Amino acid sequence: MARPVKLLSVGALTLDMILRVETLPGHQGKFIASDGVQIASGMAASAACAAHRLGAEVSLWASTGDDPAGDQLIAGIEAEGVDCSYVRRVGGARSALASILVDAHGERIIVPFYDSRAQADPETLPFTDVTAFDAVLVDVRWPGAAAIALKAARAAGLPAILDADTAPLAVLEQMLPLASHIVASEPAARIVCGHAPDPETACADLASRTDAFVAVTGGAAGTWWFDRPTRTVRHVATPKVKVVDTLAAGDVFHGAFAVGLAEAMPIVNALRFASAAAALKCQRFGGRLGAPERTETLAMMAAHWPAQA
Repeated sequence: MARPVKLLSVGALTLDMILRVETLPGHQGKFIASDGVQIASGMAASAACAAHRLGAEVSLWASTGDDPAGDQLIAGIEAEGVDCSYVRRVGGARSALASILVDAHGERIIVPFYDSRAQADPETLPFTDVTAFDAVLVDVRWPGAAAIALKAARAAGLPAILDADTAPLAVLEQMLPLASHIVASEPAARIVCGHAPDPETACADLASRTDAFVAVTGGAAGTWWFDRPTRTVRHVATPKVKVVDTLAAGDVFHGAFAVGLAEAMPIVNALRFASAAAALKCQRFGGRLGAPERTETLAMMAAHWPAQA
């Protein structure tokens, strides 16, 4: 690349308390953690940090309170090299929080809190020219901002990428028609499809509802994507690793996929790049702190897909 690609990431910015336990609680009580970390995170913020580690210049458009937690959030993301000049501070609002438990197998329980005052819809983009970016990535946690960003990106002919995760059906139905590229989690696909299909069937179902690129992620089972020229669902395997922590693996996947698209990688390579980055992250505790650098991600691609790396 002649220069690093530039990305805009739009959506969640939360102060996460991540605690590691042996097993996820099945009943009330007190449980002692074996490890813990407090970090600035959230879907869009984590994807932004991951994309920056992979070589992109990234700006975050999020909304937070004017409280001390908001100061901590911005400082934490700026420390990763992500531009936070577009982060909105809302007077009297509380910054978003999340409590997260991660067990010995890397599975997690996430309990987030978003103050509706901080999540109020914005009126416009916080800048004048979206073409300063090479791609736009949004999550579903700040729908008003996501809709504005997706529309602007589509109008400018940029990749408008939707991280379609668990959210109310109305929010997903609002977002899906606006995106040029949709990467949905299995739970989100099931919400939209109205039943519990396997990921391959869900991918075909979602693709029939939109003209966008569609993929459905299935964690360790890999990713399914709809190839429109052949009208078939294709599969990208996930590299096999010892899983320590799956928290933020999806965010890392989306950030890496956005980098791949912005760099004009073929779709299959962009998905492999994202799969490799997410797999590497899963080997490390601490949510987005485990996001890999570009060199090790490319090395994993070369190891698992030597003919295409």
